[in-house]
Amino acid sequence: MPTAARHFRWDDMPKENLNPLLDRRLITGERMMLAHVYLKKGCVVPRHSHENEQLTYVLEGALHFWLGEDESEEVVVRAGEAKLRAAAEQVASATGARVLPVVADVSKPADVARLADAARAAFGRVDVLVTNSGGPAPGTFEATGPESWQAAFEVVLMSAVEMIRAFLPGMKERRSGRVLNITSITVKQPVENLLLSNSLRAAVTGMARTLANEVAPFGITVNNLLPGYTRTERLTELAEVAAARDGTAPADFYARLEREIPAHRLGEPRELAALAAFLASERAGYVTGQSIAVDGGWIRSVY
Repeated sequence: MPTAARHFRWDDMPKENLNPLLDRRLITGERMMLAHVYLKKGCVVPRHSHENEQLTYVLEGALHFWLGEDESEEVVVRAGEAKLRAAAEQVASATGARVLPVVADVSKPADVARLADAARAAFGRVDVLVTNSGGPAPGTFEATGPESWQAAFEVVLMSAVEMIRAFLPGMKERRSGRVLNITSITVKQPVENLLLSNSLRAAVTGMARTLANEVAPFGITVNNLLPGYTRTERLTELAEVAAARDGTAPADFYARLEREIPAHRLGEPRELAALAAFLASERAGYVTGQSIAVDGGWIRSVY
């Protein structure tokens, strides 16, 4: 008799944290294995094989396969383009604005240069630059190796440096411009288990504060936005990592955060966007070199 069909929902499958750079959801059958893979930059999976056929969907990051006995052929599977185009269509539909989606890895200078060329070709000039890279993998000092440090350096600090380098000359020539860096509350009050974010986002803040003085005579302002715990995919990722580490549920993680925040709630993306819109406007021309938190009062320091 044929085996009765079994039905699965990906959302019901637990996400396994295999290491700080790799998560997956897995469905295993008698002849096939289906995997949803979530990769952080710098993740390396040792060469291996499976007895049954495997179908893998890369939902975050890029996956490189080396094929053949001599590993002479490389195949790259990259996630993100579909999400990017969907987001661009959503923004264009909601605002009527012209939106140019460009698939790029901002940790690579060549991709940043290509992105900058595309923006100038489409719009002629760029007056406001917002730098915002993905967060590095969570982890402690002893659990973080040299490869993770290098990857975080490239994606957090150097991505901002290269983006600013690409657009700053035009702003100086026009003697006007706005640079906004999205960093984190961790630059003022480090968060447990976020070693790389605590370290590298602080470096972005220091770079921006120095740059602000250098370009102020050209009518250019440089400011940092420090989002607190906000309802984003990044927070979902941190909740799942914490739940796997502590043997709890993501809801417990959110509840703990809300207890720590004086406002007793998580932030909404639109609240950070409102500050960004003001700092990008002409009315904020005398505000520069600042690091402003949008955190519901979470940072306890005076400054």
